[in-house]
Amino acid sequence: MRYHCFITDYDGTLASENRVVPEAIQALEALKATGRKLILVTGRQLEELKTIFPEYGLFDRIVAENGAVLYCPATQELSLLGLPPPKSFIADLESQSVPIAVGHVIVAGWEPHQQTFLNAIRSAGLEYQLIFNKGAIMVLPPGINKATGLHHALRALQISEHNAVAIGDAENDTAMLLAAECAVAVQNALPQVGGIADWTTDRPAAEGVIQLIQRLISDDLGQIDSCLSRHYLPLGKEMNGSLFQICPYGERILLAGTSGFGKTTLAAAFIEKLIAKAYQFCLIDPEGDYQELPGVLTIGDGSHPPLISEVTGLLARADENVIVCILAVPLDDRPAYFNKLAQAVAGVRKMTGHPHFMIMDEAHHLMPRQHHSGPVAFPDDFNSFLAITTRPELLDQALVQRINTVLVMGEAPDQTMRSVAHMLAADLPLPANLVFKKGEVLVWQKDRPKLRVVTSDMPGALLMRHKRKYATGDMDYNSFYFTGPGHRLNLKANNLMLFIQMASGIDDDTWYYHLHRHDYANWFRHTVKDEKLAQVAEKVERRGLDPWNSRKAIFKAILERYTLPA
Repeated sequence: MRYHCFITDYDGTLASENRVVPEAIQALEALKATGRKLILVTGRQLEELKTIFPEYGLFDRIVAENGAVLYCPATQELSLLGLPPPKSFIADLESQSVPIAVGHVIVAGWEPHQQTFLNAIRSAGLEYQLIFNKGAIMVLPPGINKATGLHHALRALQISEHNAVAIGDAENDTAMLLAAECAVAVQNALPQVGGIADWTTDRPAAEGVIQLIQRLISDDLGQIDSCLSRHYLPLGKEMNGSLFQICPYGERILLAGTSGFGKTTLAAAFIEKLIAKAYQFCLIDPEGDYQELPGVLTIGDGSHPPLISEVTGLLARADENVIVCILAVPLDDRPAYFNKLAQAVAGVRKMTGHPHFMIMDEAHHLMPRQHHSGPVAFPDDFNSFLAITTRPELLDQALVQRINTVLVMGEAPDQTMRSVAHMLAADLPLPANLVFKKGEVLVWQKDRPKLRVVTSDMPGALLMRHKRKYATGDMDYNSFYFTGPGHRLNLKANNLMLFIQMASGIDDDTWYYHLHRHDYANWFRHTVKDEKLAQVAEKVERRGLDPWNSRKAIFKAILERYTLPA
């Protein structure tokens, strides 16, 4: 199962005019019966929600106040994810007769009072942010939105954003939708929300929610897998200059070839892409070659075999990547050890959906074609793995039969590919006049059976860590500020995902003000340090697109390069 968690907005999505229809309740109950977790994410205050939605107990977690409050209905535990607003700030607004609602953390009001809110924020010396939602204004501490609240809820349930599907309709849902593996907009969603969604339902509000739930139950959203290309992992370039990308789900990859021709480099680049996009992996390291990866935990060393219980305990936490170093496991004992480890890791994945990838270096030592202890029963439902070997002919035949992507590097790649083709019982005609250079990859994919040559990416750990900061971190004084004509606004976007969220809610005049001053292109170029993104912004400026299409073009460019969970 790919999607272990269902996330929904309340107003305009699950509910219409404060009411959730009985059919939607029945659909939620049916979905919960499949073993999936349910999370409700809303801008409303929790106490108000309980009053108008008595069935709230169906949900495993509720994120209220637009990400500022986390609630567990089963235990009634309430957690504040931000500080309450200062009393002086509330008093200032009340003295100006501005209609407001004050929650545990949030202060809510309505347009056209945004300037009054901004003036009060300045007077109090606060760095609060304004979030817009179909005419409503939400005032929250910096960095709090539906995505950050959702992140806390998912971690409490030991689930990754990559095993979640979210559905919404309004500006304040964009961060939540972008965080989820599959982002769905109901038919009645605002255009900018539909523009960033992976799929839009045919029906509005609760009817759309029911449609999504039915698809989840029927085939785990298999029908819309092709819509999720924003998550693909770029690994190099085709000969025509287009990106060579790997789907992060369902790829069963064999990386084969002689040593010294870039195989380890390509594996490192692939691992970095997984880290950058927060796909969890478990890497089996027989030779101790991967212990320098930053931020990755290593279990075992040359003297101490890794404990399987320790490995699975770490993998149960969605944000931990684990290297299993088996240097201390005798060569002849490695298949039996790996057999036990693979079954244990598959058990974690069955419960949570992660780890998302199993990476097996020197795979012919882990799953050999012949071994006195018998074949290794690699779990059938573990459908995303990378097996690395110099000797594919020594691999277990059952494993090879499951391969759907072959990457060959090194000397005589044609001979290696012929060996794999024989094992796959596939006809793989080689390109005529094949000229092969170091760093190039001969590629076969089951859904694109024609062989082709690809130039592989080089790893760049420093670049990947910076990309994470720009995407979801806090850029502090390098943040983008939406001010608009006359500097009537002062909205701080701490990172690229918040930039999209705020840009979705600002008025067209403010959007155009910064676009025509080249502020977006300059920020991308000089602060985010992404020349390609800056060039996209400049192209949008020259094309003279309307506000909706110019937003869509820039948002699309950001998401293609920086889509990361919060």
